[in-house]
Amino acid sequence: MNPRPQLQKSISKIGFFSLAFGSMIGVGWLTGVKGWLENAGPGGAIVAFALGGALMLAIGFCYAKVMEMLPVSGGEVAYAYKAFGTGESFLIGWFLTFGYLSVSAFEAVSIGIVVSYLIPFDYWPLYVIDKTTVYLSHLLLAAGLTTLIAFVNFLGVGMATILQSILTLLLVVCTASFVIAGITNGSLANLEPMFGSAEGKAGLKGALAVFVTVPFWFVGFDTIPQAAEERTQRVSANKLGRVLLWSIVGATLFYAAVILSVAMVTPLANIQGEDLPTAAAFEEAFESPLLAQLVLVVALIGLLTSWNGFFLSGTRVLFAMGRGHVIHPAFGRPHARFGTPALAILFAGFITVAGAFLGKPAVLVLVNVGSVCISLAFLGVTLSLSVILRRSGKSISSMTWLLIGTAMTGSLLILLAMLIPGSPAAFPPNGSELPILATLSILGGVVWILSRRQRGSITEAERTRLILDEQGSDEPTTVE
Repeated sequence: MNPRPQLQKSISKIGFFSLAFGSMIGVGWLTGVKGWLENAGPGGAIVAFALGGALMLAIGFCYAKVMEMLPVSGGEVAYAYKAFGTGESFLIGWFLTFGYLSVSAFEAVSIGIVVSYLIPFDYWPLYVIDKTTVYLSHLLLAAGLTTLIAFVNFLGVGMATILQSILTLLLVVCTASFVIAGITNGSLANLEPMFGSAEGKAGLKGALAVFVTVPFWFVGFDTIPQAAEERTQRVSANKLGRVLLWSIVGATLFYAAVILSVAMVTPLANIQGEDLPTAAAFEEAFESPLLAQLVLVVALIGLLTSWNGFFLSGTRVLFAMGRGHVIHPAFGRPHARFGTPALAILFAGFITVAGAFLGKPAVLVLVNVGSVCISLAFLGVTLSLSVILRRSGKSISSMTWLLIGTAMTGSLLILLAMLIPGSPAAFPPNGSELPILATLSILGGVVWILSRRQRGSITEAERTRLILDEQGSDEPTTVE
């Protein structure tokens, strides 16, 4: 029997918190805050994020619970395999990989856009996609930073999480600076109307419109389970679950603080039509381009932490599927010296750079589809945990089942909110999202068929050992 491939074990509690929190924050809040205030007012938006954070805590509880039982690489891939078998494991892993790497590609495009607001950076136009120019300077920056992130991840997960921790600390310090400036120097009068918009939209309806979109601003806490196997000996699986839940609390407080500070510094009407309303609000209120640039620096740091987190997570999903021979086993072979998933890192880097060439309009569509993929993983975790607990034969408290039921219902509603036309979070009319989802599904079917030889090269008992690090039987878990 061949030894089970192992990754380097060097992620601390701080590293895990930075991985999750940094991945959640990202750069979307820089433009999103205007929509939150327009729809619900500052009070309604904060309430929506508080309730959304509570829902994400229920989903996070499911992750923490199942991660405590199965602290292995690949997270959702392993949970689905334990509960349902190889086919369902591939289904979740396929869509989850696309979800993570589409976000990574989006960050590669966004980095040039944010930098161009800080300094002149739009040089050497190459071509136009949907009225948006793609510049060579942006592509070179995207390729360079992708190479750097891939190289850091290749050298070791310890180095990648140290970088993540440093960037997250900078993110918190810089955010605190402009939030404190906004709250202490802003005006309570600017908070009116607290609920609903100045145009008279109903407070409840507006808050609901924000609430439906809230889960997408929390995507990223699920990066912790992907690397659970790489924790240091001093970090137990139980502690890891608590870190995951605290990262959700931290993200909730971050969004609430940003909403409050932006709302207090200037009336909403003063930032209408701005591409970057958060930065514009502080420049308008303080007549200080420097403070506006600080906001942009925070966004830049958030972009890098999100990019690194999702890049790392995508490689771990590929590694878990490769190690279990669900896809080609080469993806599951760690580098002999550095203990990192070398081929998965190269593949993730290639997809990220390729995505950057599509330009902002195309990648935004991919991110919308990626949100569906990651939300599908949320639902998969709640279903997997439910099945695993029922099979265990142990007595489970009614509170646990209530949280699982809440998370399952919430995950399903998140998916429906994106797929049902007319929903506040629905795909744009006549968009490319559904055709891309259909194409992705067909490609997944092709990869599944082509990987049949790899799956059949080992027994189910061996696959169980490789994916779950536990003994299994040779009973087939899926129809080949």
